[in-house]
Amino acid sequence: MAKENLQQLRQLIAQQAARMMAEDGISDFSYAKKKAGRQLGAIDNSVLPSNTEIEEELKLYNALFLSEEHPGNLRDLRKNALFTMQLLERFNPYLTGSVLDGTAGLGSETHIHLFADSLKDLEMFLLNQDIPFETNEKSYRFMNDGKRDKKGDNRKKVPVFTLEMNTGLIKLSVFESDDIRVATKRAADGANADRASIEEVKELLQP
Repeated sequence: MAKENLQQLRQLIAQQAARMMAEDGISDFSYAKKKAGRQLGAIDNSVLPSNTEIEEELKLYNALFLSEEHPGNLRDLRKNALFTMQLLERFNPYLTGSVLDGTAGLGSETHIHLFADSLKDLEMFLLNQDIPFETNEKSYRFMNDGKRDKKGDNRKKVPVFTLEMNTGLIKLSVFESDDIRVATKRAADGANADRASIEEVKELLQP
């Protein structure tokens, strides 16, 4: 396949992956690009776009096709995130991901990081509040005390509690208290992920 055609296919895959992330609430870049690649007949992983390329297409998609719905939807997601963070204030909540950076689409997952010494305390709190949840694990890339391994980062699996809200799923990743000093990595480009406290999310919701 000619270089120009490969680049065109790469862009089409990025656009298709972005559409799925915007409309179907998919948050996993790898899953979205592989699914889009299969739909478009790409059998060679080398033609798949980078996460950064997909994120740029996602921003463009939101601006072009969801310009009317996107601001209100994003505000609703942030309001629900704030409500959840205030409910879980004792567990040091921080908003992160697409709801924070503004790329969240319709039905996107909301990602909140908690920093707690006792996983059992969180579990009991949710049960006592009659909040249904599912548990799983997620692997995060992060910098460890400023020391890089040969890949430039380390990985750590943390428990994840998933809550189902009317705006979509809220995923609570539970880190140890000391982990608040180190940054996790963005899936899109490997940069340090931003995170916002309750007060910072309140500021985002200011008119």
